[in-house]
Amino acid sequence: MTQECTLIVELEPPINFTCADDTGIEKGAILTLTDPMTAATCTTDNAIVAGIAAEEKIADDGKTKIAVYRRGIFKGTAGATAVTAGKAINTYAATGDSNDIVNASAGHDVQLGHALETAANNETFLFELMPIYRDEA
Repeated sequence: MTQECTLIVELEPPINFTCADDTGIEKGAILTLTDPMTAATCTTDNAIVAGIAAEEKIADDGKTKIAVYRRGIFKGTAGATAVTAGKAINTYAATGDSNDIVNASAGHDVQLGHALETAANNETFLFELMPIYRDEA
């Protein structure tokens, strides 16, 4: 993975999520959340985020747990559009890279966290990981 998220400051220790044994997950990958408390590499825009992989998971290694950060300061990569400091951010997988990050849409109820720096497309920036899903419907 060329655009993995890099941990800068650990705000909370990682916690274990279930993952598929036959799936490989790279350290620093943004992960989506499925039921029951299962994490997989993000492949969709505006995903419900489990967190960021704290370790590499090798496919078919017999492991079905992976350590996942849910809070921390990370360095990530802006994708498709600029990211603005102070704004909520989310996943953007339409570019083919599962770790691209964009500003969350106005009123969007799914968020990866928020940007701590402004960055243009393909630039790295600091962000606070704080996954949230608010059902305001």
